[in-house]
Amino acid sequence: MESRTALVLGVTGGIGSEMAARLLSAGWRVRALHRNPTRAGADARFEWIRGDALAAADVAAAARGASLIVHAVNPPGYRDWDRLVLPMLDNSVSAAEAAGALILLPGTVYNYGPDAFPDIPEDAPQNAHTRKGRIRVEMERRLRRAAEGGRARVLIVRAGDFFGPGAANNWFSQGLVKPGGRPRAITYPGRRGVGHQWAYLPDVAETMLRLIGNDRLDPFATFHMEGQWDPDGTAMTDAIRRVLGDPEVPVRRLPWLPMRLAAPFVPLLRELMEMRYLWEQPIRLRNAKLEAALGAEPRTGLKEAVASTLAALGCI
Repeated sequence: MESRTALVLGVTGGIGSEMAARLLSAGWRVRALHRNPTRAGADARFEWIRGDALAAADVAAAARGASLIVHAVNPPGYRDWDRLVLPMLDNSVSAAEAAGALILLPGTVYNYGPDAFPDIPEDAPQNAHTRKGRIRVEMERRLRRAAEGGRARVLIVRAGDFFGPGAANNWFSQGLVKPGGRPRAITYPGRRGVGHQWAYLPDVAETMLRLIGNDRLDPFATFHMEGQWDPDGTAMTDAIRRVLGDPEVPVRRLPWLPMRLAAPFVPLLRELMEMRYLWEQPIRLRNAKLEAALGAEPRTGLKEAVASTLAALGCI
C-alpha cells in the first residue's frame, strides 16, 4: 500500500463509485479506467484513463504503479456474462501481478447453493447451482490460484443486496420503489416471513477501506458482512414507510409470472429470474471473521440508510 494509488474498474457502477469516493477521502490517488470518460461524467477528482477492461494492455498500463486494483466491473446490461466476465478478471489478475497490487473484489452470495444455506461462513462450500453463480465461483478459483501461487494478493468482501445513494442495478431501486417520485406502493420480491440480507453501499465501502489497511490479511482473504438483516421481510418495507411518514403505503408482491414470460426477450429479467431463489428462503452471511478483524462492522442505522437512498432516487 506504499503508493496509495488505486485503479478502479467499474467506477461508474454503485460499489465502484462508492469505493472510489471513499478512497479519495482517505487520501488515495484514484485512477478510473473507462472506454469513454467524457460520457461517464469524468469526475475531476479522478485521474481518468481511456481504455477497456477487456483489453489486457489497457488494464496493465492503467495499473502501473498502483498498489490496489478494485475489480468492480460488470458487462453492461448484464449481457454476455459467460463470455466477458472471466477475461476481464484475467486482465486484472495479470495487471496486479505486474504491479504488485492487491485485488479487491466485491463478492456475492451467488457462489453458494442450498448445501450452504441458511447461515454461511467464509469457508462454506461453493456449489453454485445457477449459471451466474458458477461463473462467480470460477472467478474466485482463479483469484485463489493466483494468490496461492504468490503471484497476487486478493481481498474479497461479500455482502447482501446493495442499496444506497448511487447504487445501480439493484433490487431496491429497480424493484421495491420507482425512482423519480414519491412511492405510491412498495413492490417486494420475497414472501412475508422469509428473511433477507441487505448491504448499504457506504458501509460496504467503509468495511473494504478498513480491511485494505489491515496488514495482517492472508494472501487470499475473504470476509462476509452481515449488513442489514431483515428477519422476516418486513423490516425494509417498514423502514421505507417510516421515512415516507405513511404507514399505510401498500406493499405488493413482485409479479414474478409476467417477468418469467418476458425473460427470454429481456436479458435483465432473465438474470433476475435466475436469482429468484434468493428470495424464497432465508440466506444469511455470517460476519464473525470480519468482526474479529475489525472489532465491529460499520453499520448505518436502517432508517438513516433508507432515507439517504430514497432521497438520492428522487423519492422524497
